[in-house]
Amino acid sequence: MAGEIKLLITLKVQRKKMKTIKARYSRGVIKPLEKLPVPEGMELTVVILNPLEESCNDLFLKAAGGWKGKINADKLIKDIYADRLAANREFPKLS
Repeated sequence: MAGEIKLLITLKVQRKKMKTIKARYSRGVIKPLEKLPVPEGMELTVVILNPLEESCNDLFLKAAGGWKGKINADKLIKDIYADRLAANREFPKLS
């Protein structure tokens, strides 16, 4: 829904419990959409997870190909497979 953001509410209590709730931001005020299990007036720390920000997948796709032209991909693949050969590994020392 437009205008809705997920909030991670960290309650400052003895056991440092955390609860995730939905809230609506309107006119400079964050309003919970469900009752909070805290006393009235209690100070909370709010971490906003903004769904409008780019997703991890979007960031991954933006970074894809960033190494292009900087390394020889075919040589890298050959080197990786060569390093995985058992003949190239040192024999493990057992205590």
